[in-house]
Amino acid sequence: MTPLAGKVALVTGASRGIGKGIALALGAAGATVYLTGRTESAAEATVPLPGTIHETAALVHETGGQGIALRCDHADDRQVQQVVERIAAEQGRLDILVNNAWSGYQRKQQSRTSGFHTPFWKSPPEFWDTMHTVGVRSHYVASVYGTRLMVAQGHGLIVHVSAPAGGGYSENVAYGVSKAAVDRMAADMAHELQETGVAVVSLWPGIVATEMIMARRKDQRLQPYMESPVYVGRAVVGLALDADLMAKSGQILVTRDLGAEYGFQDVNGHQPSLEKGVWRPAH
Repeated sequence: MTPLAGKVALVTGASRGIGKGIALALGAAGATVYLTGRTESAAEATVPLPGTIHETAALVHETGGQGIALRCDHADDRQVQQVVERIAAEQGRLDILVNNAWSGYQRKQQSRTSGFHTPFWKSPPEFWDTMHTVGVRSHYVASVYGTRLMVAQGHGLIVHVSAPAGGGYSENVAYGVSKAAVDRMAADMAHELQETGVAVVSLWPGIVATEMIMARRKDQRLQPYMESPVYVGRAVVGLALDADLMAKSGQILVTRDLGAEYGFQDVNGHQPSLEKGVWRPAH
C-alpha cells in the first residue's frame, strides 16, 4: 500500500530519533521524503548516538519510498530557504512539512551539570537560545518558505513536533516555554491559513523509544508503555490521509489518540497504552 505515492514531504532533524521514524513511515506510505540534519557521518555526529541523514535516506528507500538527504543547519535561515528552493526546483510541490529539528537534543546528552535541570536564575541567559533557536524559530522559518509552496497549490499539511512540556512544567523554564510557543504557533498559523487548504497541527508523542531514551534508560518497567519513532510517523501519515484534515487544523494532537482514531499500530503490532506513558493537553 502506497497511499502517499506522488506526495512530497520534508522532515527536519531526521538523522535519528522521532524525525527518522517519521521519515521511514512516510517512505513506507510511498512518499518522496526530503530529510535534513547536520550529521552526515558517524565521525561528525552532533550527539554521541548512531544515525546520519544518509543512513535514514537509505532506509526510506528500503521501505519503498524515495529518501533524499540534505545537510542543513536549521540555525541558518539561508540554508533552510535553500532546502525548500531545491524541493521546489526538483519536485514543484511540497505536500507535507514536519518541523522536528531541535538543538536542545544536544544539551540533553550532556551531564546534569550542563544546565538542563538547573533553575533559570542559575543558568546563563544564552541557555534560552539552545531551546528556542532550533526548535521554535527554525519551525517558523521552515514554515514561512514551505507554506508558500502549499498555498500556491491549494493544500498541504504542516506538523510541528512538540511535547507535553507545552502544557505544564518539565525539566526547565526555557524548554517548557519553547514547547508552549510551538503549540501556539500551530494555532495562530492555522488561523491565518484557514481559507487556504493548508492545515497546521502540533503533535505530542508519548514516551518514545528513541536512541537517546533507550541508551539512558535503566528502568525497563516503562518500556511496554513506550511508542516507537515509526509510530509517531504513522500518526503523520494518518493525518496526511485524513479527508477531514482541516477540521483538526490548529489543534494539539496526541499520537496515541490518532492511533486509536485511524487504526494504525506500532511496529511490533500492538497499540501503545492510551493511559500510561502519554499526556494530553488540558481543555
